[in-house]
Amino acid sequence: MMPRDDMTSTVQKIARQALATFRHPSLVGEHNKVFLENVSKLKSLMAEARASDLKIVPRTMESVPVPSPRVAPPVTYMHIYETDTFSMGVFLLKTGASIPLHDHPGMYGMLKVIYGKVRISCFDVLDKPRDGASGAHFSPPLVPFQSSSLRPSVLRSVGEYTEENGPCVLSPQKDNIHQIDAVDGPTAFLDILSPPYDPDEGRDCHYYKVVHAHSEAADRESKAQEPGDLWLMEIPQPSEFWCGGEPFPGPKVSL
Repeated sequence: MMPRDDMTSTVQKIARQALATFRHPSLVGEHNKVFLENVSKLKSLMAEARASDLKIVPRTMESVPVPSPRVAPPVTYMHIYETDTFSMGVFLLKTGASIPLHDHPGMYGMLKVIYGKVRISCFDVLDKPRDGASGAHFSPPLVPFQSSSLRPSVLRSVGEYTEENGPCVLSPQKDNIHQIDAVDGPTAFLDILSPPYDPDEGRDCHYYKVVHAHSEAADRESKAQEPGDLWLMEIPQPSEFWCGGEPFPGPKVSL
């Protein structure tokens, strides 16, 4: 069998469709029919992606790491392509690694596992809490400056994904904050974000941790908290998480 030309590779097709989907910001939105059709096409192409398409050899728990004078990062990133419209790359997580709870301000995203398994926990920030912060008790108790970092939130979904599943999709309004955990071994996923992170444009990455609130009434009655009584508190990047880089071995993208 003749090898596929890079210009018609899966990754090239995905990049072309990502550009077509997001290139006109004024047309990007959940109520635009053309945009939704393009998102559907992009999801279909992403669903086809496999590690072999990207020339990536799946890693196993038995893989021996290359000796290094420094501790190897738990997560690495392979850059594939980036424009002002979107970024595309591959995240590789070691056994037991996590990408901690983080957001994507004003961004759309698609994540497609290419080997291994991930657990994705998705949260949304609410416009206002079901009950005001006053009268709520946090465990452990918060110090005053932490209160300004609280966001009333809801856990939307927790799901596990393998290469057999379609992509996980996030939007500015839905599932925008998530945590990604490697399950049962190393894993990797193809990732598209639009527009890319850019602190100068207000699209910086923020990290969060979950804190739980208990109303005075619930405390008095010793009842379990309701599912919506959940808050996210912005925190610095966790010290146990950092991301290294490695070259992408797959087909080049040309747009």
